[in-house]
Amino acid sequence: MSYAMLRYFRRTALLSSKKRLESTMTNLTQEDFSFHPPMPQWSKIIREAEKIVGYPTSFMNLRWLLSDEFANLAVQLRKIVGSNHPILKTAKTLLNNQHNNLQPWGLIILLLSKATNESTHSVQNTTLVEHQRMLAELTEMIRTGHYIHRGLLNIPVEERDKTTDTSMFANKIAILIGDYLLVTANGMLARLKNQDLSYLISTALRDLSEGEFFGPRDCQNLPLPGKPSDGNSINFKISNDTAPLNNSNVLGSPKEEWMIRTLYNGGTLFGRGCEGAVLLAGKSAAEQKQAYLFGCHLCLAWQAASELQKFSSTSKEPVSLVSAPFLFAINENPELYDMVKDVHKIPSLDFEDIKAKVAETNAIERTKLLYSDNASKAIRYINMFGNNESVDAIKRFIET
Repeated sequence: MSYAMLRYFRRTALLSSKKRLESTMTNLTQEDFSFHPPMPQWSKIIREAEKIVGYPTSFMNLRWLLSDEFANLAVQLRKIVGSNHPILKTAKTLLNNQHNNLQPWGLIILLLSKATNESTHSVQNTTLVEHQRMLAELTEMIRTGHYIHRGLLNIPVEERDKTTDTSMFANKIAILIGDYLLVTANGMLARLKNQDLSYLISTALRDLSEGEFFGPRDCQNLPLPGKPSDGNSINFKISNDTAPLNNSNVLGSPKEEWMIRTLYNGGTLFGRGCEGAVLLAGKSAAEQKQAYLFGCHLCLAWQAASELQKFSSTSKEPVSLVSAPFLFAINENPELYDMVKDVHKIPSLDFEDIKAKVAETNAIERTKLLYSDNASKAIRYINMFGNNESVDAIKRFIET
């Protein structure tokens, strides 16, 4: 068989895989998710950033749609349409990029890479850009794989019967999809053959894992807030030290607890992705530290903005009980903590009532200050990488 024919059959297989997955995802969004298109201004910023880095679409749509393995797994989602399994909500979040930080994650890393590559020799730059692209992609994959794994439904053994078969099947699909992404990401990391970069990403993986065991949990292993403290908490600060995060005495202190949880839940991974891009460019240790701090503070700012949006929404969907508004609120109104400390009552909570009670406190204003503080720090750190179109694009992401 000629090389041209091999290329033809390979291309045909990939297009077939892509069409199957697109068909599945289209049905899911139209029938089950009440899909709304992204905000026009946000979409415009993403398109402009993609032009700067030279990629026409997000990595999730570019690489994963062309994978037979991922397409075959995604097709299985049709079998659980109509159920209440958390993986469907996860898929909705991944697909409905309405002003959230799922889509531009890799774009930010690539924009930072481009900002640091201007003085690099052109011959070396070709390999450098390819390695930085792989880093951005594998970082996205790790984050999404972890996010999908968290969407498992905990079904006690004594409650498993034929009525739970669909949920058990959905759990298996979630595990397989998450495993596929994580294994693929680790394979890409190994191919980069950079020991320092592998170490950085491994510390982020450690933080993701440790975060799953931090603080109290409900019967579905969802995080619950720590008991409001009497003020004897530490003044937690982000450090570029690769040692485990210092989480002692932070439970019950709203700002510190929220920061630790956000860093565990992907903040350090994003920071290490930014740091790794600068490391690959051969920049100084000081610049690598600046990139890490930039990534962490940007992740914190995005998280605060996302939580503010959810608490201002009229949606009846549950809000996170470890979000900044709720943590600030229970610190001011201990009665709110009494409502959530019984893990068995969590599924029956009235979240509309909770949002109303949070609005009666100063929690929203304090969360706005949290966003402003981290956004300004992210801008300060990114400004250290020069005055160019890549830095300007990153600042538009922060300010929008």
